[in-house]
Amino acid sequence: MAVTNQINWNNWIYRLIAYIIDSIIIGIVASIISFAAAFGVFALGWGSLIILGIMGVLYFLYYSILDVVWGATLGKRIMGLTVQGTDGQRLTFGKAFIRNLSKLFWLILFLDWLIGIISTGNKQQKFLDRVAGAVVVQRGQPFAAATQQDYPPPPPPPA
Repeated sequence: MAVTNQINWNNWIYRLIAYIIDSIIIGIVASIISFAAAFGVFALGWGSLIILGIMGVLYFLYYSILDVVWGATLGKRIMGLTVQGTDGQRLTFGKAFIRNLSKLFWLILFLDWLIGIISTGNKQQKFLDRVAGAVVVQRGQPFAAATQQDYPPPPPPPA
């Protein structure tokens, strides 16, 4: 993977849109889980901490597992993005674990993105992507339907 000092703002904007899509998905799931788990705890004032903790863990697991299994989250797939190692290979769980540590809390993620943009190195990587040896690349057009090559050819018609 070639290191570039040029910032590709489209890549970062697509990643942000993918993050918003994924946040909506995770937010719905986290709200349901949090309501069920923290209903009795709200009276003690710990409910918001429980929700933040559950959200952070869900974000981390969602991103880490889907980065390994699919090479992208649902939001990234919609935006035509994929996550891979800098060698072009699929991520191992260890690399996905490292690159997604910043997803545990939104402020850490913001700092991770900011450090990736302003520091030296590949401007397509957030800081923890560099540490993990991962990169998010454009594989298709945002919001595009899957291409024919994504699916096996149909079986021949019966004779």
